[in-house]
Amino acid sequence: MVLGLAGCGGASDKDADKKDSGDGGAIKVGIINNDPNESGYRTANDKDMKEMFTKENGYEASFAYSLKNDEQITAAQKFIQDGVDYLLLSAADTAGWDSVLKDAQDAGTRVILFDRTIDADESLYEASIVSDMEKEGETAVNWMEEQGLDAYNIIHIQGVMGSAAQKGRSGALDAAAKEKGWNIVTQQTAEWNAEKAQQIVQSAIDSGEEFNVIYAENDDMAKGAVAALDKANISHGVGKDVIVMGFDCNKWALEELLAQNWNYDGQCNPFQASYIDEVIKTIEDGKEIEEKTIIMDEKGFDATTITEDDVEQYGI
Repeated sequence: MVLGLAGCGGASDKDADKKDSGDGGAIKVGIINNDPNESGYRTANDKDMKEMFTKENGYEASFAYSLKNDEQITAAQKFIQDGVDYLLLSAADTAGWDSVLKDAQDAGTRVILFDRTIDADESLYEASIVSDMEKEGETAVNWMEEQGLDAYNIIHIQGVMGSAAQKGRSGALDAAAKEKGWNIVTQQTAEWNAEKAQQIVQSAIDSGEEFNVIYAENDDMAKGAVAALDKANISHGVGKDVIVMGFDCNKWALEELLAQNWNYDGQCNPFQASYIDEVIKTIEDGKEIEEKTIIMDEKGFDATTITEDDVEQYGI
């Protein structure tokens, strides 16, 4: 875990602490995120947060990063002890947060979720700014069904197990496969990693099992899967042997769609900082938050209909 402590305070009286600290009343935020190197999506998400939560915008921000829930919880406890006004959380896992969020509530630290949901009572956080991961999965699966393949033999490459993105995207495919009789050739986690995804697909190729769809739960894993296909001289993309599906809409991934080397990419919007800033300003003004859960607007892209304008507008 990488833990940055750009600003710390320990007083229980937050307002007094702001006045005494000489920081001009800056709002102290502790931001817990996944590793920025996890994916292009996460890099964009982290950059968005760092550009918003600056001294110029009235914030004193500290950052902690980990892909492990227990390390994130430790970081959250440290931020609460340091007296942050707001704890901003993108949880590595949906479970296990009740106790630390209750501690935050007792300490007067307000919690705002971003990017990912958690399994906790809504009273423990102020707002949740998230993607609808289940809808992302359903949109992708519906697109897959519309392709009307004679048979569906799917390599399913999963993200970090237990994360909201993995659960939503996996759940949709699991349900469709059960209902429609699709064959899941292999289903393994590559933990968002391209090299691990390449190994999974290479193992499937070496086993001699037939497959015609790769459903990768992010772009980096789709890229790794394609590397294995290329090494084995297996064609992929529009009108080819294997359909390639990814998520996140990195610009380079959408360019693969434009070139028709991939078939589908599901959008996951990483730009949540302005939404969080608005929630904080609403709370600071003593007003009620109208929506507890704010769902990001997202879509899926098809290689046969995507345009250069789409790549420029939606690529991250």
